[in-house]
Amino acid sequence: MMYDHDWICSKIPHKGKMCLLDRVARWNETEIVCRATSHLSPDNPLRHQGGLGISNGIEYAAQAMAVHGALCAASADPPRAGYLTSVRNVTWSRNRLDLLTGEIEVRAERISGNESNVLYSFGIFFGEEMLISGRASVLLDAAAVQGEKS
Repeated sequence: MMYDHDWICSKIPHKGKMCLLDRVARWNETEIVCRATSHLSPDNPLRHQGGLGISNGIEYAAQAMAVHGALCAASADPPRAGYLTSVRNVTWSRNRLDLLTGEIEVRAERISGNESNVLYSFGIFFGEEMLISGRASVLLDAAAVQGEKS
């Protein structure tokens, strides 16, 4: 099956230009690799003051994690909104994503988790160069937490 931009948009809460990933290159139950060129787009919604800072790579990784969750769930249910609750051990080699000249690779690996929380490591690559990497914790069902606050 082809997991392209349209498929991704149907499986994660992000729609239109905010859905940053072009396609899933490969995945298994613990890892996902996605490809993207949206960092090159002058109308990328994350651009600020004419540029796309490297910290926006965290959003690319978060979307890859959401796609991975959808693939592992293998459910036709609409996507649940999640919260990125923590990002740690972030390192980077460049300051901007928009200055790259081609496709980036977005990798995420599930380290641990349960039905309500998951921990991933992530890396964004341009060729062999790691642009940004770190770990991220995700609360999987944001709607349930919002309901508890009411």
